[in-house]
Amino acid sequence: MLGDEDPMRLPPGRARLSDVARLAGVSAKTVSRVITGHHNVSPSTRERVLEAAQRLRFRPNHLARDLRQGGVSRTVAFVMGDLKNPFYSHVAAGIERFLAEHGLTMVLAATGDDPAQEARVVGAMLERRVHSLLLVPIAGDQSYLAGEQQLGTPVICIDRPAHNLAADSVVFANRAGAAEAVQSLLAHGHRRIAFIGSAMYTHDERLAGYRQALLEAGVAAVPQWERQDAVTAADAERVVRELLAGPVTPTAILAGNNRVSTGVLRALRDVPQQVAFIGFDDFDLADTLGVTVVTHDPERMGREAVSLAIARSSDLYGPPLQTVIPTQLVLRGSGEVPPDPASLVR
Repeated sequence: MLGDEDPMRLPPGRARLSDVARLAGVSAKTVSRVITGHHNVSPSTRERVLEAAQRLRFRPNHLARDLRQGGVSRTVAFVMGDLKNPFYSHVAAGIERFLAEHGLTMVLAATGDDPAQEARVVGAMLERRVHSLLLVPIAGDQSYLAGEQQLGTPVICIDRPAHNLAADSVVFANRAGAAEAVQSLLAHGHRRIAFIGSAMYTHDERLAGYRQALLEAGVAAVPQWERQDAVTAADAERVVRELLAGPVTPTAILAGNNRVSTGVLRALRDVPQQVAFIGFDDFDLADTLGVTVVTHDPERMGREAVSLAIARSSDLYGPPLQTVIPTQLVLRGSGEVPPDPASLVR
């Protein structure tokens, strides 16, 4: 039986180990033994402590215990870019499911795709003494994490490699995916193909694949149609309108990511000419709208990142590894529009 003290009269707020001890009428050391599963506790005492803990809704602070013992938490930090980008939620889902299989949990933070915020957000996560750091790099330099690696924290970069830091990474086959998209447009008769993206690693790689496919087909690249100033969907919409207002216009467009695709679609709905379009990254309603995409598996990206983190925790000083996840071209119609013969003579 518990002591006579009314738990409703205990101090407000989250119950502490000492509160459980007082209600159960035992020492704090005895409560600690029960919580940690120590065998040197009588059944009646154990029952009294567990009943008190349940009444107080007491939750042991495993993080504090681990840190007192000089260890790390069972938590993995995922620092991503823009919370509004559904791509990251799919990656996070893959991370969370795979972590659960290994008795780990995820804590999530976002930089908002702001390079100036990366070090601050990452620092807040590292203060938790996390098991591993999974990071979508956005800043131009991640060398500030070298010391953390030396202390034993695995650092895994997602979607793009680190700058000035030897770290494991998981990326998509960006060049191959973009090249396949351009090859498909070329096969449908297009020679005037534009690329719209922004100045980041993934788009640089996709632009390289775009150029490679044109070069192999003997088609000259047009610098004015290589646009890397479309950071947002609104930027992409503006860029498309500018391109289609020129004296010579592209007959097909490759979009660098899902946000760019949104802007391209908004612009194309208001133009009279038919323009073939392929987006890199699948997105909601793309199948309904008949949008051809270069698709991939972001949940697999999350799972692979966790695999690298777990492997790295037992091999801290091995050479950095990179996992490349393949892409797939899914034809749905927008990329199969043949060029207008009249436009080819302009």
